[in-house]
Amino acid sequence: MHSFRPLRLLRGLVAALALAATALPAAAVEVVGDEIVVGTVSDLSGPIALLGVPVRDGMLMRFDEANAAGGVHGRRIRLVVEDAGYDPKRAVLAARKLVQRDKAFAFIANMGTPVVMATMPIVVDAGRLHLFPFSPHRATYEPLHPHKFQNFAPYQDYMEAATRHMVRERGYERTCLLYQDDDYGLEVMKGVEKALAGLERELIERTSYKRGATDLSSQIARLRAARCDFVVLATVVRETVAAMAEARKIGWEVDMLVTASGYSAQTHELGGAAVEGLYGVSVLPHPYAEGANSQLAAWIERYRARFNAEPNVWSVMGYTLADLFVRTAELTGPTLTVEAFARTLERMEFTRDYFGSPTYRFTPDDHLGNRHGRLAQIRDGRWELITDYLE
Repeated sequence: MHSFRPLRLLRGLVAALALAATALPAAAVEVVGDEIVVGTVSDLSGPIALLGVPVRDGMLMRFDEANAAGGVHGRRIRLVVEDAGYDPKRAVLAARKLVQRDKAFAFIANMGTPVVMATMPIVVDAGRLHLFPFSPHRATYEPLHPHKFQNFAPYQDYMEAATRHMVRERGYERTCLLYQDDDYGLEVMKGVEKALAGLERELIERTSYKRGATDLSSQIARLRAARCDFVVLATVVRETVAAMAEARKIGWEVDMLVTASGYSAQTHELGGAAVEGLYGVSVLPHPYAEGANSQLAAWIERYRARFNAEPNVWSVMGYTLADLFVRTAELTGPTLTVEAFARTLERMEFTRDYFGSPTYRFTPDDHLGNRHGRLAQIRDGRWELITDYLE
């Protein structure tokens, strides 16, 4: 039996900090002058910095392109990045700073479920846009709020579909779960449990780890002792590699499926042979140069020249999110207010592009742009898509 008391205490502390930070007047927010300030609370130094850095770089690249082309109706976009290190307490202070000192018009791509859950009340209570956070938690789009928009498929939805597909197709009898002990892990758990219940099965074993943990030997030993034949991972890159490596080290060749938080080239770059065969959920394909279409190949070269690094799926996601913002702001017109931007976004549909993005569509009644993910598998050192979007 697991005790979630530490998690409840953390939530209480975060809620108290958020309440203190939201003593801000929620007046109508309009861009004045020749600059649009966009804020993001990311992780550039903590356990998911492997994700935060390329997301930041992708956003910078797209905003730089927009600025080089004359900006949005003559206004330059300035991205202000605050590093919270995946720490909700630091994130609350960062969000307050972005609202009060930097006068951020919108927040884009805030990173990590614990961070997002702590900072979202600050952002929306201050009358700012809360756009496309890297946390497909239901609270990021439900209940409907005029300033909250999400385009990443929810953990519960896509993990329910992915788990159901894997169990049906491969006939697993003993599904288990390794999860991060926070809102991220609990949302994944709900999706897995729902999928199994629909198949008249149950979760055989579940075991958790604390954010940033690197030694997962006890958790893997526990799952092996439960005779699991399929393990769902609510992990991020480093923990995914650690789990797979530990299983292979002890000679356990169990199939594993990781959420989109572990779907990254960094997973096979760091894990090598240990992660061969890993399944993952993809909401956007990795931008491999080999086999890329002409537009993607040109984008890869621009990214390499700009950052002296290879892009990955997180770079693409950052670029794509910034592009959604630029296109919506352009269509909104010269008078750029939070309300006008939000009402414009509610009419937008973004079709599939050269990155292989899904179609994103928003309406006045639905601020979730996409609900589906695809399955991929690491084969010969790279991710290969093995299904289309799962219903």
